[in-house]
Parts: sequence; structure tokens; C-alpha cells
Amino acid sequence: MLTVNGVSKKFGDFSVLQDIQLEFSNGVYGLLAPNGAGKTTLIKMLTTLLHPTKGEIVYNGQDVYSMGEKYRDLIGYLPQQFGFYKNYNPFQYLQYLAALKGISKKDANEKIPDLLKLVALEGAIKKKMGKFSGGMIQRVGIAQAMLNDPKILILDEPTAGLDPKERVRFRNLLSDLARDRIVVLSTHIVSDVESIANQIIMIKNERILYKDSIHTICHQLDGKVYQTEVDFERVERFRREYLSLSERQENGVMNIRFIAEKDSDAGWKRVTPTLEDVFLYQYQDEGIGQIG
Repeated sequence: MLTVNGVSKKFGDFSVLQDIQLEFSNGVYGLLAPNGAGKTTLIKMLTTLLHPTKGEIVYNGQDVYSMGEKYRDLIGYLPQQFGFYKNYNPFQYLQYLAALKGISKKDANEKIPDLLKLVALEGAIKKKMGKFSGGMIQRVGIAQAMLNDPKILILDEPTAGLDPKERVRFRNLLSDLARDRIVVLSTHIVSDVESIANQIIMIKNERILYKDSIHTICHQLDGKVYQTEVDFERVERFRREYLSLSERQENGVMNIRFIAEKDSDAGWKRVTPTLEDVFLYQYQDEGIGQIG
């Protein structure tokens, strides 16, 4: 069990997070918020790269900062960006990182081929990483995070550069990995967590807005999400009156999915809310959308 007890973080007089209270057990947790909301700051505290200004982070009853290397040995971490040597192939790169993590050369050489197969890079094991696509680099990053068979896997915006097929492969991989470990996936891309997360954590105004199942979070918008057809000349006015979630031109009109806080009009079709609807609704004041 990984527990965050009343954690706050300031940089000088600038407050980033306040009174964060969280508990993690085995499973996938989607940490979902717009860029700049404090996701990476929380991630860096979970990995002990930053210290809280206030509060504590505890793993199985022990303060993680007091545990030091014993705690870091339990963590696999993929930051938003990581450095690599362009002339290294992935096998050499993972050997290098395994040595830094204190893994013996024998154990590393046995484990690395399995990890590269896990991330579908077995066919590029001798190819220089300087020739890799962004998606291939990210897959190497996921492999390095798994080198020590971590009990806690923390991934910060891990799908950057992945194409749709790679994203599906990545989500399936995370579902498998989460059977016997904690997986924390930080992202601002709703689809990355919608199909795999056991719970969603949303941060707003420096605090935890939600930590719950997708079903429960979406329930707050029951009866408020609709679809309707709007003539093109009325679209701008409609956008000023309601929060537009998605729009599609169809048969000479605009088919709009939107949120309305009032009773429905004739021609409106009530639809089931999604996690993306909640995201757009909650963060509309962050420049993602607007209600007039």
C-alpha cells in the first residue's frame, strides 16, 4: 500500500498542490489533469525526486524518504523525457541502466531480451536508437522502467509519440502489468486511461477533485449531456450558450454533443456521459472549453 498523507508542495510562495490524500494498491490509476495542474510535481514526489513542503508519503507503513534506496529499488519510473545515447542499441542502453540500478550483468542479460519482446522491440535489438521513431524510444523507456521488476510503476505522459496501434499495445501491456503491482499513469489524454484504469484521479485548483471509478465520476453529468443538430448560421450562438464537447458536419448541419444545465429542448437527444465529457466540463475554465 502506497499512501499520500496530507501532502502539499510549494516552490517559494507559489503553491502547486495542497493537502493531497491518496491511497494506492495493485491496479492502474489514471492521474488525469491538464498540463500545469501539478501531475508531474506529484509524480516526482512519489518517486522521491521532490520532497513535500508538508505531509508524508508512506509505503507499507514506512516513510519513503527514510527508506531511501530500499524504496527506490521498488520503483520503475518513466519520466516525460529521458536521455539516451544515439549510438547505443536498446540492448546496450538497458545494460547500462541495469548497471546503474545495481542489477548484475548476468541477470540483466537474461532479463533484457524478455523486456524487449514485451514491448515489441525484439526485432530492433541491435538497431541504433538514433534511428528509432518516437514511439520506439518510448517503448525502450517502458522497458527500462521494468528492469528491476518494480512493485510500483510510475509513468509520466508515457504515450507521447505513440501511434494508435502502439497506444493499444501499450494499454494492453499496462493491464497485464497491473495484476501484481501499482501502476500510476499520468496523462492529459483521456483515452489513455479510459479503458484500463481501475480508478481515475483528477486534480483541480491544487487539490484532488476525484479519486473514483470512471462510472462514478461520469455519473455526475447524468442528464446533462445531449446531442442535437444545429444549422450552421446558429452554431456560434449555440456555442456561447452551451459547452460544446464535440462537433461534426453531417447532412448540411452541425451535429453537436454538448452540456446543458437546464431542461432539454425538443430535438435534443440525451446521451450517456463519458470521462472526456467530465474532463472538458471540469476544466472548461482552463482554456479547454467555455460556457457563455
